[in-house]
Amino acid sequence: MKPIVSIIMGSTSDLPIMEKAAKLLDEFEIPFEMNALSAHRTPVEVEEFAKNAEARGIKVIIAAAGMAAHLPGVIAASTPLPVIGVPINSTLDGMDALLAIVQMPPGIPVATVGINGALNAAILAIQMLSLSDENIASKFKTYKAALAQKIVKANEELAKIEYKYKTN
Repeated sequence: MKPIVSIIMGSTSDLPIMEKAAKLLDEFEIPFEMNALSAHRTPVEVEEFAKNAEARGIKVIIAAAGMAAHLPGVIAASTPLPVIGVPINSTLDGMDALLAIVQMPPGIPVATVGINGALNAAILAIQMLSLSDENIASKFKTYKAALAQKIVKANEELAKIEYKYKTN
C-alpha cells in the first residue's frame, strides 16, 4: 500500500491535533503517511521530501506547524502538489501560526484551515482526491449526508425540550 496523502508536522507534540486528520483518512481507507519534519531544524530533509513527494505518488500534503509555522510554506515552495496548512495553537492563541501559514506570497499558495483544524484539513484533502476517484467521492457524499442528519436529529431532540416561553 502506497500513501497518497502525507501528514507532516513540525514536531510530534502536534500529534494530538493531527490524529483527527489521520483518523478520518483511515475511516475513508485512504493510504497516508505521517512524519515529523522541521523547516528550521531539518531544512534539507524538508526540501528533499517536498521535491520527491509527487514522484512517490503523494497527491495532497497536509502540513501542520505552530509558532513561526514556516513548514507548510517551505513545502509548498518545493512541490507542485496542493499543500493544506494546519496552524497549531502553541503561542499567541495560534494567531502567529495562522498568519505565518495564510500570508503566502503570490505563486506559492497554501490552503489554510482554522487553528487546530486538522479534521477540516483531512476533509479538504478528501474533497481534492474525490475529483479523480469516484470511490472516495461516493464515500464523501455519504459522510456529508451523515453530517446533515446529525443536525436533523439534534433539532428533533431540541423540540422535546420544554420551557415556559419556548415557542417551538
